[in-house]
Amino acid sequence: MTETSSAADTPTPQAKAKPARLKPLRVLLPYVTRHRRTALFACLFLALAAITTLTLPPALRRMIDQGFSGADPHFVGQYFAGLIGLAALLAFASAGRFFFVVMLGERVVADLRRDVFAHVTKLSPGFFDTARSGEIAARLGADTTQIKGVVGATASLALRNTILGLGALAMMVVTSPKLSGLVVAAIPLVLLPLLAFGRTVRARSRLAQDRLADATAYAGEQIGAVRTLQAFTNEARANSRFAQAVEDAWNASKLSTRSRAILTFFAILAIFSSVVGVLWIGSHDVMTGAMSPGTLGQFVIYAVFAAGAVGALSEIGGEIQQAAGAAERLSELLAEEPQIRAPADPLPLPGPQPGALAFHDVSFSYPARPDLPTLDRLDFAVRPGETVALVGPSGAGKSSVYALLLRFYDAQQGSVTVDGVDVRRLDPFALRRNIALVPQEAAVFAGTVRENIAYGRPDASNDEIIQAARDAYALSFIERLPQGFDTEIGERGVQLSGGQRQRIAIARAILKDAPILLLDEATSALDAESERLVQAALDRLAQGRTTLVIAHRLATVLKADRILVMEKGAVVEEGTHGELIRRGGTYARLARLQFEQPEEVVAAAE
Repeated sequence: MTETSSAADTPTPQAKAKPARLKPLRVLLPYVTRHRRTALFACLFLALAAITTLTLPPALRRMIDQGFSGADPHFVGQYFAGLIGLAALLAFASAGRFFFVVMLGERVVADLRRDVFAHVTKLSPGFFDTARSGEIAARLGADTTQIKGVVGATASLALRNTILGLGALAMMVVTSPKLSGLVVAAIPLVLLPLLAFGRTVRARSRLAQDRLADATAYAGEQIGAVRTLQAFTNEARANSRFAQAVEDAWNASKLSTRSRAILTFFAILAIFSSVVGVLWIGSHDVMTGAMSPGTLGQFVIYAVFAAGAVGALSEIGGEIQQAAGAAERLSELLAEEPQIRAPADPLPLPGPQPGALAFHDVSFSYPARPDLPTLDRLDFAVRPGETVALVGPSGAGKSSVYALLLRFYDAQQGSVTVDGVDVRRLDPFALRRNIALVPQEAAVFAGTVRENIAYGRPDASNDEIIQAARDAYALSFIERLPQGFDTEIGERGVQLSGGQRQRIAIARAILKDAPILLLDEATSALDAESERLVQAALDRLAQGRTTLVIAHRLATVLKADRILVMEKGAVVEEGTHGELIRRGGTYARLARLQFEQPEEVVAAAE
């Protein structure tokens, strides 16, 4: 199709970005609850590891106060053996936590990627008029990887340190209420600045992710058109632009990392300064006999546990903020609603072989260009089994007719009907299942020739695929490929010529065997001989089907039952080739420009 909306001046979804909060992480909860057993085992092992860690200080206190003071080697040996047992239990719990947490993260992200991709494929083409495919790919890749790191490791560390910190704080109170009171009094002085500074970390983390998505989107676009890039010797310019995009991403990442580093520095300094202060006071209690050395040692270890947990949480907080930004970006995609959707009670098509098409007073503008009308009160009808050609200058609205028939968009005025049923009353899937499309630019995918032809009907047998290739006059070149139908043809079919890709697209449409056929310059990429052969195949394919043909080369539509000449979104002439030539209007002018000799125009008319 040729008439497409431009996204040049339209903001991409990322332009609406706001600083991330933790609320976007709620999108992950349904995915975690799908795997409750794995999450439960992860939590159990995590709790076991934290509790085992908390049992170490009391054992150390008893060893100091009773073992060393009594000089009983047997007692000391028993305690060291007990410590080894605790270490073994801690190792087992940590290994179990690692396994179940990582598996949970992998499973959650796999489900999330699958659901986001499935949702994106259901969005209306209007969304892709403004969104960049490279940026969407970045969200599916980099953003989900960021989330995997949080769900698979960071979240468990956060929960472990929370349990460890709270447990250590509780044991500190049990060990020495006096010293614990001093620690608790210092907590607000530490946490309030951390919470305030965390807002800066959130904003800068989101900015870094957006800049990285910009660089990824630009790289994908340029690599996808590398032949055009090299043909116009634009390597230096592309490298410069990508380098600038990468530099912007790096600068944003540097700001984010600097903020997190400052946050970590302040957290660790404040926390351990508090611990040192408490230790200084506790040492006086030991010297006065108010506290035993083992008790002070136990308290200090718990204080270190608590301080380490808070310090780790401050670091982990930055990673969680990054994940919140990634989750927010994915949530934006999941929140996008398709503009084109099936009605609550879709109507069925009247007959098994739909074919009557009609446009009734249709006016249409692309959503990205509402002030630029594409169709203006368009009105025409096509009978079942009829072949109708749409011709006219570029921008006349021909491809927009196809877009409305396939219900990629809805008209702002009038109606488009198939067998008398407004397409807005039909399920888009059921409608499109009855339409085969051969576009001007054949969409060929990475994979084998067989897979590309079977794209039209995945359940087709091998014989049907071969017959479709034969009918499209593609069999001869396919059999010359190294592995025949099993030859890998590269991304976008780069290993094939334009004509070969076009014939595969035609074979795909033949295999689909739909009652309505849309041809958009289907032979434009073929040489003269191939065009003649494929045109014969298309003529045979069109028999018994309703066929709409868009053509700039008038020689391909001479046998059409009717020709509709479009200008500025409306039909200005209608008739057969001969009738239109004799009228001497727009069509006759186009014919004179294409046929070299006037007698060719007359001969074609006859």
